[in-house]
Amino acid sequence: MNERLVIQPHRHADRTPAIPTFAEYQRLYRLSLDAPDHFWAQRAEQLTWFHRWHTVFDSDYEETDMGWFLGGRLNACYNCVDRHLNQRGDQTAVIWAQDEPGQYQRITYRQLKHHVARVANVLREHGVRKGDRVIVYLPMIPELIYTMLACARIGAVHSVVFGGFSSEAIRDRILDCGARLVVTANEGLRGGRRLPLKEAVDRAVDGLDQVATVLVVRRTDLEPPMRPGRDWWLDEECHKQRSTCSIEWMGAEDPLFILYTSGSTGKPKGVLHTTGGYLVFASYSHQVVFDYRDGDIYFCAADCGWITGHSYIVYGPLANGATTVLFESTPVFPDAGRYWQIVDDLQVNIFYTAPTAIRALVRAGDEYLARSSRESLRTLGTVGEPINPDTWLWYYDKVGRGRCNVVDTWWQTETGGILIAPLPGVTPMKPGSATLPFFGVRPLLVDDDGRELDGPAAGNLCLRHSWPGQARTIHGAHHRFHETYFSRFPGLYFTGDGCRRDEDGYYWITGRVDDVINVAGHRLGTAEIESALVAHEAVTEAAVVGFPHEIKGQGIFAYVILDRHYEATDAHELQGLLKEQVRHVIGPIATPDAILVAPGLPKTRSGKIMRRILRQIAAGEYRDLGDVTTLAEPDVVETLVESHRTLSAAARQD
Repeated sequence: MNERLVIQPHRHADRTPAIPTFAEYQRLYRLSLDAPDHFWAQRAEQLTWFHRWHTVFDSDYEETDMGWFLGGRLNACYNCVDRHLNQRGDQTAVIWAQDEPGQYQRITYRQLKHHVARVANVLREHGVRKGDRVIVYLPMIPELIYTMLACARIGAVHSVVFGGFSSEAIRDRILDCGARLVVTANEGLRGGRRLPLKEAVDRAVDGLDQVATVLVVRRTDLEPPMRPGRDWWLDEECHKQRSTCSIEWMGAEDPLFILYTSGSTGKPKGVLHTTGGYLVFASYSHQVVFDYRDGDIYFCAADCGWITGHSYIVYGPLANGATTVLFESTPVFPDAGRYWQIVDDLQVNIFYTAPTAIRALVRAGDEYLARSSRESLRTLGTVGEPINPDTWLWYYDKVGRGRCNVVDTWWQTETGGILIAPLPGVTPMKPGSATLPFFGVRPLLVDDDGRELDGPAAGNLCLRHSWPGQARTIHGAHHRFHETYFSRFPGLYFTGDGCRRDEDGYYWITGRVDDVINVAGHRLGTAEIESALVAHEAVTEAAVVGFPHEIKGQGIFAYVILDRHYEATDAHELQGLLKEQVRHVIGPIATPDAILVAPGLPKTRSGKIMRRILRQIAAGEYRDLGDVTTLAEPDVVETLVESHRTLSAAARQD
């Protein structure tokens, strides 16, 4: 084997990793599988419990029910804030890196407690009680963390909606979870642009009597329309409140948050995470996977609208008493040196971002790296999608100067935390591989018939047994939880990802095998995008697939069949209209990268669309499309290939 492809972990002279050797990792991993109750009970002891559990783990796989730390009572906010006050009250908990370059705000644990308590009191003042759902539509500002923790403090269930989603997407989530209160901002700032968040919320709640309260944070000087009796400025409401608020002690299996993720059907799934197991898993995985130590400055550049922000900006780091960076801007504002400016300004030790961002920085050139030292960095992480080896090596060689460990992490919204990753200073690294499973995680590969594959193999990535961070259900649709994750291969959790295992037992994620596209680390359901396209009067049918994209990893390719009244419409104009349609219904993140007007779609005689063929054509892989004679209209494939060639040629000219 080429030695360049196996990179030994770098050990810093003044630091011994939390897991000191690879042999110790192997011993603990085997213990976590053979004696999971004992293993996870020891990790749970690192948190503060109001009442200890009586049962570590119980499950009924026939009903797809699992529970961790049953009988235990704790509070996530108390564990992330209050318990640190005696020893860490004056330590910085959060560093807010504002959209404006060089502008930072430091918030200590004591200040964090006061802010969170006031917001919690405001929520109670406006009728929020234990179990109520709160929609949070905020930019990456401190009030986002205050609101999440305030909900946890009083037992409310928060559902953070990514600030790039449209008003219709917000409305769908409000209706699905039954929220009566929404927290938003007058505007957001991102990359120097203003985002009309309050305006989007106004459209989302228009005519919804169930939403009684909208709390508005002041981020800019904009004075938006405020509806009397419904809309309230959060800062004014907080000024009325004390800086102390009683804790609601929650059962370990009580809900902590709902996070919506796209599925293979049009309706987004409200993935529900509970309190005890999730917090144990998020805090322990944050500590071990990143080798976090007291005094480290930890910078995860994700957004709290996604699970990475929940687990590895808020709950994991704060439960560990860390200093966590909250990043409001983009990696290329004002230029491609923004990340490295923050690293130097704050003396960041651990940096965690998506391969999409890294690829964009590779294209920008190395001159932006030359303006920074990055000497403080010790660990580099990637999240959200597979990272190709060339990009991995640039990250390792150029950003980390060959002296930082690269932690390529694989996990999902539904898993709550990292499931496959190297441990820095311990696991030999292979560029492009997520390497080996985390403690308590039992990955396996199966073929399409569910037969387990041994040794080096490629197949469907599944998980056997449960782990504390696992989602418990889909809000209001437990049958859908079972059907989505446990019905394809009975007795196993099906991740929806394809995977290859090499001769060393290392795992290489190869991407989605279902109808979900991973765009820049964000999972988007093809059915949701198709529904948005068909909602336009010009479109009678649509099929959406992913295709390789140089920056995003996967791009969105849409095939549309037009109503006969629109067949003569200018193609370029129509593509613009349809892209705007998707932006309006879902949000900019779901905008198709390419739209091909198709005369028909490759379907079986039973009417099933052959998406495999559509994916190959979108990728420009025309040579081996397989046997198309079984299709209802075989000739449509050749027509699509020619149309794609024409579309690609036009794109190159542009």
